[in-house]
Amino acid sequence: MDSGRTGHVVVCGVDGAALRTVEQLLAAGADVVVVDPSGGADVVADRLLTQWKVRRIEGRMREALIDARLDTAAAVVVLLSDDLRSMETALLVRRLRSDVRVVVRMGNGSVSRALAEVTGEGSVLDVAALAAPSVVEACLGRRTHTIELAGRTFLVAEMVAASNATLRELYGELAPLAVARAAHPEPVVCPGRDHAVRVGDRVTAFGTPEQFRALGSPEVVELLRPQAPAPAQQASGARGAGAARAVERAEEGGRAGPWALIRSLVAETDRPLRVTLAVLLVVVVVSVAVLRVGYVKDTGAHMSLVDALYFTVETIATVGYGDFSFALQPSWLRIYAIGLMGGGVVITAVLFALLTQLLVSARLEQSFGRRRVGSMRGHVIVVGLGSVALEVVEGLVAAGRRVVVVDREEDGRHHGRARTLHVPVVVGDATDAAVLASANIEEATAVAVLTSDDLVNVETGLVVRDQLGERWEKVPVVLRVFDRELASSIEEGFDFRHVRSTAALAAPWFVGAALGLDVLGTFYVDTAPFLVGRLSVASGGGLEGLAMGELSERTRVVAIHRAGEGERVLEHPPRRGTRFGAGDVAYLVGPYEELMAVLRRDVAQLPDSGVEMP
Repeated sequence: MDSGRTGHVVVCGVDGAALRTVEQLLAAGADVVVVDPSGGADVVADRLLTQWKVRRIEGRMREALIDARLDTAAAVVVLLSDDLRSMETALLVRRLRSDVRVVVRMGNGSVSRALAEVTGEGSVLDVAALAAPSVVEACLGRRTHTIELAGRTFLVAEMVAASNATLRELYGELAPLAVARAAHPEPVVCPGRDHAVRVGDRVTAFGTPEQFRALGSPEVVELLRPQAPAPAQQASGARGAGAARAVERAEEGGRAGPWALIRSLVAETDRPLRVTLAVLLVVVVVSVAVLRVGYVKDTGAHMSLVDALYFTVETIATVGYGDFSFALQPSWLRIYAIGLMGGGVVITAVLFALLTQLLVSARLEQSFGRRRVGSMRGHVIVVGLGSVALEVVEGLVAAGRRVVVVDREEDGRHHGRARTLHVPVVVGDATDAAVLASANIEEATAVAVLTSDDLVNVETGLVVRDQLGERWEKVPVVLRVFDRELASSIEEGFDFRHVRSTAALAAPWFVGAALGLDVLGTFYVDTAPFLVGRLSVASGGGLEGLAMGELSERTRVVAIHRAGEGERVLEHPPRRGTRFGAGDVAYLVGPYEELMAVLRRDVAQLPDSGVEMP
């Protein structure tokens, strides 16, 4: 036991998210101890923890926590892969020490809400829920992000410079967060308002909706326009119309009656069945006309239309009842009857075979009362249906987009939820081009590859790239990987533009919660992740009395909630000469590492900060 260790952070778990959190805690200057109750031999974890000089304690959780000096720790971050073990550990930590800060990863919503009542508000986080918004935004191609600060609505929006000028001349009081140029791989982070931009530069800025509207440019007006849910886009023709009506009935909550079944059958019919039905209809029409004109009854009268139709059906079905006969008819009509009976038998057999195939097809179950995958256009394909993918599907559906899921599992855990959302699931291996074709990738507007296997995701992404062909540059393809360095390598090596590391997206939330920085949101500028954080200025800390302009140039203080005797006032935008005061709440935007540096600066000068900083 290290009896001298105090003010450290205990991290429970050694999976990808846990290791990423340890790495970021170390980067923020915190002293870290890792508790691994599994005791499993993880070569990668051993190597990294040894390289980082982080102590790893194995064994039963209670004894391991005591050995990790829980009594003097500043925070405990529970990142176990099992929700039950995470809940058990969090409750144990709270029972052993009631005043320590606890942050828990939990995927079960009901348990999360109950556990938060014990561990504190904002202490229970879901990796899937944290990572999904970034994937949804990439799929939708959104250029605006809404952020709530102290009850006020702010926007982060990307705009394209229309002329050569300074940021102040183009965007006034909007706070510039980044400027990206096609010729430069890295964006300029948090430039000053006097920074010069050129036509075509992409500028990401922060401000209120009123400040954006004051610019009055058509581009900004379009960015602020509310996005209506995308209507269903179906293929043209009777097949598409039938599918659309079936979808409409299902989405209106109507009960699945006979007409809904018929509409689903029509929507599900393939070309061979439609051709067979068309041939049969032509044969019936021709035969009715021939019999109406050429058939002569014993009375010398010609057949009526009803008689001709009746005799045609009798002949095709080969179920004559003796009421009509070709025996006394002219030779040409008897020859015609031979062809009608033979052809009718063939057509009827083919028709029955195709109908049988349709009725027993698993695709009918997938499309009955819902949309027909093959007729969808403008949809988003989501590969995989784990916890992250389900969050993404729900986000896309909430945004009004049509979604098709491709999953290897025939009856996965979340398939029932997908059916509730009226999202069809194509069962198959997405690395197979035929499976992607069955999801109608040719008409998809975005693809999100979100399985839990990095290699499968990369392989699927490459197959998607091949299938998109010339559309590759226009269709967003989002790849999920666990490691941030791997994400950067894939982006550079394979020309993917939207590679998201779930560990990198979630780690800032856990680190911030452990060290006292409330992370309010994340967004991307090109491939660079940005954070929006809230920081309470500590009395006697390194930020007290510091002017805004003395902070890192790559960090932007977008608003500050001043502490005062009466009601606190939100100051936006704060001036560079404004100084921090004890108790002020500052809202910051910037790259994660920069925000951690600000937090480190605030606590570094405290006599008893609770977190050791080098």
